[in-house]
Amino acid sequence: MAASVKRTARSFGVDPDGIALLSKAHALAMEPRIAALTDDHHPLYLHPGRTVLVLLRDASCVDGTVLAAAALTESEDEVFRIGDPAVRITVGDEVADILRRIPLPNSERLAEELLVAELSVRLVALAERLDHLRHGHLRDADHAWRRAIHAQAESAYLPVAERTHPRLAQRYRHWCRTFARRLDREE
Repeated sequence: MAASVKRTARSFGVDPDGIALLSKAHALAMEPRIAALTDDHHPLYLHPGRTVLVLLRDASCVDGTVLAAAALTESEDEVFRIGDPAVRITVGDEVADILRRIPLPNSERLAEELLVAELSVRLVALAERLDHLRHGHLRDADHAWRRAIHAQAESAYLPVAERTHPRLAQRYRHWCRTFARRLDREE
């Protein structure tokens, strides 16, 4: 996945410094995953790279700092989050500051926090959560978790995506419909 991320970033025109920063961030994000997951095709193993690819392919984001933050964002699994000191040492204060401003999905004012966030923070949050939504059916989670992530996508992330970026909004609409059909079949 690291090679694919780097190759795609280069093809979209991310500058060499941005690619170097992104590569460091992706490697850092992978450390706890490599230690905990034996399947290199597990959705959680691929998550940092896929989040970056969503930003590149769907939002045409070429800012290396934003892409590095995307690689390190983990809204669902605390065990895979990288602490602020390690982020600051490895990829710098700018990336750490973006990460610090990304609202977590359990926030009571999630939609409001996303709407008032600067564009880079919103894009990272939307891309990262979209990847969790797209692959939620593959997780060993119960029905209640799947219902909750879908409801949250419809109530908070989709409306914010619609105000932020047309392609991300399109992707959210598609995956919300797809996920709704899957949930209906589970009942």
